[in-house]
Amino acid sequence: MGRRHLCHPQDPVEGGEVFGLVDCNNFYVSCERAFNPGLLGRPVVVLSNNDGCIISRSQEAKALGLPMGAPVFRHVRLLERHRVAVFSPNFPLYGDMSARVMNTLGDLLPGIEIYSIDEAFADLGGFRHDDLPAVAGEVRSTVLRHTGIPVSIGAGRTKTLAKAANYLAKKHPARRGVCVLEARDEREALASLPVDEIWGIGRSYGRFLHGEGVGTALDFAMRSREWVRRHLHVTGARVHAELNGEPCLSLEQVRPPRKSICVSRSFGRTVKQLDELENAVGTFASKCAQKLRAEGLRASLVTVFVHTGHYERPERSSGGHLTAAMPAETRSTIDIVRCASVLLRELYRKGFGYKKAGVVLGGLAPDAASAVTPSLFGDGQDEERTAALMQALDTVNSRYGSGALRLAVESPSGWKQRQENLSPRYTSDWDDIIEVRT
Repeated sequence: MGRRHLCHPQDPVEGGEVFGLVDCNNFYVSCERAFNPGLLGRPVVVLSNNDGCIISRSQEAKALGLPMGAPVFRHVRLLERHRVAVFSPNFPLYGDMSARVMNTLGDLLPGIEIYSIDEAFADLGGFRHDDLPAVAGEVRSTVLRHTGIPVSIGAGRTKTLAKAANYLAKKHPARRGVCVLEARDEREALASLPVDEIWGIGRSYGRFLHGEGVGTALDFAMRSREWVRRHLHVTGARVHAELNGEPCLSLEQVRPPRKSICVSRSFGRTVKQLDELENAVGTFASKCAQKLRAEGLRASLVTVFVHTGHYERPERSSGGHLTAAMPAETRSTIDIVRCASVLLRELYRKGFGYKKAGVVLGGLAPDAASAVTPSLFGDGQDEERTAALMQALDTVNSRYGSGALRLAVESPSGWKQRQENLSPRYTSDWDDIIEVRT
């Protein structure tokens, strides 16, 4: 589809900001259903890494009482009794479907901020207020038609009110997935929103507020600014102002610079040997370096963390993290993997069974000659050789597949997770494209 904004320059603007929030419904489940219509009307859940916990549920699965975040092994009987369709996470598919949804929104709306894989804020200030329900309805139907993903849309005078409106759009079927919050209706709407469902409040503040007799968003909005600032500090004060119609958060159409890059995995089994752990950390460090170069960045800090299972007895628990500064900002896989291996040997304790490890790159800076601080002990030729080597590495892996050319310390399997119920990568793998037979 060509670009076809729903807003036209001749449309009169009524003044004042209006934010929209477009949120994909049960996104991971919806991605699975988009390519498998047999799942419609059936309870469906998607699990987390290593098929551990439930991270996405269809409405039918929610109605069965399957909790979000619950370990799947505790609900096996319920899943079997109701023939719940269970899927391992298929993040390449979800990422591609997210890009399709966001591209469609970008074609329809004059300005969007991609907030997460399944959410985007939109600038709706250029539309006539009376037109907003119809505009939101057309966005909903277009996204569904182009991608197969159902979305809900909320609109309000601030981002936080747009979030609240989106919550109401999902909770009340009569709204048909759209809720445009008028200023005169805000108080009534906030009275039906539980305080711990407010964007930015979270569980900890939610428990505190319930203890103080603040049960709804309206209760919170009616507290004094001084009380909110004293107990919930700046973050709470910002949420409080936004609920009262004072915009504190603008639309960020340009993604802010990344501050860190992390690759981590929960192992599908216990890892006790140092060489196995080095395989894992080396693989994660290499993937970090690959992402670093893809983003056009360099890193000056490397952090490694490892830990045993959360439910281990105290005497069997071990873990921690260490950070090291690189001699100079780098984008070299070799330098980063070498540094990560040194840190891992300091963290490792023989005899303990590790369940998770990861590598984080920090101190990120643009990979531009003017922005790079050269090493005091290096020479320009080393830098040129490293750049050529990394370019060759990325070119080969791009042409022949990730891991075709790798360091010896990296695992050939890439430390793949347990995915016993993985659906095909319909949109990102030539071998998994759907065949239509007539």
